[in-house]
Amino acid sequence: MKSILVKAEREYQVAFDTPWRDAISEIISKHDKVLILVSENLLALTWVNEYSSPKVKVVTAPDGESGKSEEFLMQMWSECADFGLTRSDCIVAIGGGATTDLGGFVAATWLRGISWHAFPTSLAGMVDAAIGGKTGINSPSGKNLIGAFHSPDSVRIDITFLSSLPDRDFRAGMAEVIKCGFISDPEILKLALDATSNIGELVHRSVEVKAKVVSTDFKESKQREILNYGHTLGHAVEKLEDYKLRHGEAISIGLMFAAQLSSVRGELDGETVARHKELLEIFNLPTSYSKSALPALMDLMASDKKSRGGQLRFIGLKGVGQPMWIEDVTSQQIAQAYERISQ
Repeated sequence: MKSILVKAEREYQVAFDTPWRDAISEIISKHDKVLILVSENLLALTWVNEYSSPKVKVVTAPDGESGKSEEFLMQMWSECADFGLTRSDCIVAIGGGATTDLGGFVAATWLRGISWHAFPTSLAGMVDAAIGGKTGINSPSGKNLIGAFHSPDSVRIDITFLSSLPDRDFRAGMAEVIKCGFISDPEILKLALDATSNIGELVHRSVEVKAKVVSTDFKESKQREILNYGHTLGHAVEKLEDYKLRHGEAISIGLMFAAQLSSVRGELDGETVARHKELLEIFNLPTSYSKSALPALMDLMASDKKSRGGQLRFIGLKGVGQPMWIEDVTSQQIAQAYERISQ
């Protein structure tokens, strides 16, 4: 499968055909020291400890969003110092989106920025988190509010990791794939009807969508915001649930809300709204949320990175492949759209 070029503050390739072990050996051969950050649940699966040596240090990250904490970030900086990482060395992050977010942010902040490589092992990581150079950790105020734009030197996607991915994580990752279909590539929505058979092409097409947008607008001045379709409410749901929901599960709820908000404003037809629900429910993803949660969600959305001057902003949809910015939303429209996804 052909590599995809991403143009950001530097150019890098998203490679699909190199087995992960060969790719890591290649990276190690090019650096004096390599710190490998691997998520806890992958440590045994990857046998990555076999790479430990005077020039390779393996550090285990807590699984999921719990690793993206200020406390663990401090620990990672200590690991970098103890290992003596210099600007000619690098970090390799192996795991889901939380691990690559964390590894990239450590690389962005250590010595004001060193090289790093992303090895996403979850579907969401492959099609979203590892692509685009957004790195960060969570704070008590919200998700990814502490972060930096710091592109990897490469992203290595080995699709064989998906064979051992828990079913719940695969289904959650499909929310990000479906998002790419609605904002840019309608063919994804057709292929998603048989995701297992088409997973290689689905990953490749989703990466193409994100790479194209990121290459146009690396630091999210505006165009890149379309990748946040469903994320304003989705991130608020994640926080309210204390990250007990998978990212994609929360985003699924956010996608339904964004589609309904677009419909409330007279921009999106009912058939396309219904198509959101149909596709998401194929993967048993949630499409509704508690009716009583709206006030808390409103408070959380107020801290969303797309908000400007206290005004909530959303990414909506005019039709498949036609994202739009909703910058003058009223509280009545939000309440009406939310009512449609309430349970």
